[in-house]
Amino acid sequence: MQNSTVTDGTALVSTAQAGDKNISSSNEELVDNTTPEPDSAHGWLIVAGSTIYTMMSLGTTSAIGVYIDEYLVNVFPDAPSSTLAWIGTMQFGLLCFFGIIFGAMAERIDVRIVGTIGALVSGAGLLIASACFLPLVAHCYTRNHMWNWQWMDRYKPIAVDIAISGSAIGGVWQPFVMRAIIKHHGYQWALRISGLLQIVICGVATLPMRRRVDAPPRGRLVEYTLLLEPKFLMLFLFGIVGSAGLFFPFSYMPNYAIAVLHKDISWDANISAILNVGAFFGRLLSGVLAAYIGSINTLIICSFLSSLVLLVLWLPFKNIAVLIVEALLFGAFSGSQVTVYPMIAGNIYGLRRLPSVLGTVVCIPVYRPAYQLPCRWPDAGQVWTWDKL
Repeated sequence: MQNSTVTDGTALVSTAQAGDKNISSSNEELVDNTTPEPDSAHGWLIVAGSTIYTMMSLGTTSAIGVYIDEYLVNVFPDAPSSTLAWIGTMQFGLLCFFGIIFGAMAERIDVRIVGTIGALVSGAGLLIASACFLPLVAHCYTRNHMWNWQWMDRYKPIAVDIAISGSAIGGVWQPFVMRAIIKHHGYQWALRISGLLQIVICGVATLPMRRRVDAPPRGRLVEYTLLLEPKFLMLFLFGIVGSAGLFFPFSYMPNYAIAVLHKDISWDANISAILNVGAFFGRLLSGVLAAYIGSINTLIICSFLSSLVLLVLWLPFKNIAVLIVEALLFGAFSGSQVTVYPMIAGNIYGLRRLPSVLGTVVCIPVYRPAYQLPCRWPDAGQVWTWDKL
């Protein structure tokens, strides 16, 4: 996997470098006298709103391990884990599909309307515990990269890192809150409260959002012509092969502590939070590292290390202390997949095609769970380790 990552990354280097050289000229073509200045106070207000938005939306997905544990242990104890795995599979698959649509919508209508739709429907999806939640979260992910990229120039990497790190912040506190609510009131109330909070807080965070640069008119709703471009196909393959295990630990590690290590059920929240603590620092530091060694190099290094720590720490050992270290390190190294990868797409395509491109590119990681999660969540004693390989 890592060899493929390096190959794809090397092939992208020249394209990304060309994008870096041309992006400023592309920006100049789009900017006129009425265009607000980058790095302004309003730009930082958008960064703050995006951080809150991702904390309440994507932060909920980062706490998915708590819900998985509750379903496996208490709600559906007799159901095969392979059957329950289809819940996540369908949701992540729909996230990918709707991400493409929301990227196109954001070019054509007021972004505050799109953001409000996302907050309302994703919150309502939690209220009725349906598959409507993650499809609308696709907009949250797409939008937060898109507008921070437009409004920032000098501080672009750190602004994008801060905004998307909101999901890790939400992933730190939400597992404990949801576990406490589940313990005292049941998982239904945990979903309802989470949904109501998402509607209110995300709705307010959407208010300052607006475009800095209007996209040129397009006849197509979806930019399917991207699939004919070699540079996009290389980016697509890099995303699939280079980080194929991104969602495994977030889904499996919390239940692994309960089913295999026989810890108390509260440990699902502990492991989820530790993963997200690592992810918070990883997402911030990967942007800083990319400024010094380049985004392609950062992505290759972090992809390799995130896979390596799984092989040398998680598989060989059945120990809670090692699992804690593994969760922290994997969260840190995997953070580059969320922050640096869309930077590469932005460097290649610039502002002119950014909304549609990001709507497709940033949801590439979601294609992986479509073939990963049906493999099954782990039953007790059935998790693969080195002694079973």
